[in-house]
Amino acid sequence: MSTNRKISQKFTIGDVVRSNTAIRMNITEQQTPPPAVIDAAAYLAKTVLDKVPGPFGINSWYRSPRLNKAVKGATNSDHMQGCAADLDTANDARNGEVFNFIRLHCEYDQLIWEFGDNVNPSWVHVSCKPTGNRHQVLVAYKDASGKTKYKGYNPLNK
Repeated sequence: MSTNRKISQKFTIGDVVRSNTAIRMNITEQQTPPPAVIDAAAYLAKTVLDKVPGPFGINSWYRSPRLNKAVKGATNSDHMQGCAADLDTANDARNGEVFNFIRLHCEYDQLIWEFGDNVNPSWVHVSCKPTGNRHQVLVAYKDASGKTKYKGYNPLNK
């Protein structure tokens, strides 16, 4: 499978499978996702990611089951299906803009303001599926014990 093959206007298979953690841990199956993952990633790219204006990077898109376990991802993570990505702008400076653009202008299943502060999240998690999108908007935070928790997003009080 060529990682240079385009799946949308702006993205390639290489963008979908890129993972520094997988390289560091020699998780080679990360480079050969099933065709259904590529289809789901192409749908996410065309429905959401291609529409987001301005430059941004993708910290995590597809995660093979082994990579997902290595990064302590949720056992039912949409990343393992290719239909979720974590977006980040340079120095987090525009993450809030990216989050609000997606919230107001795109179809999505789940949109998460991941940590950060009231101006910018540290990164933006977005997932999108061909059917059954919940339009769920959440904020991730750490509780007193350091465990990640989620609450509903309120634009007046993130």
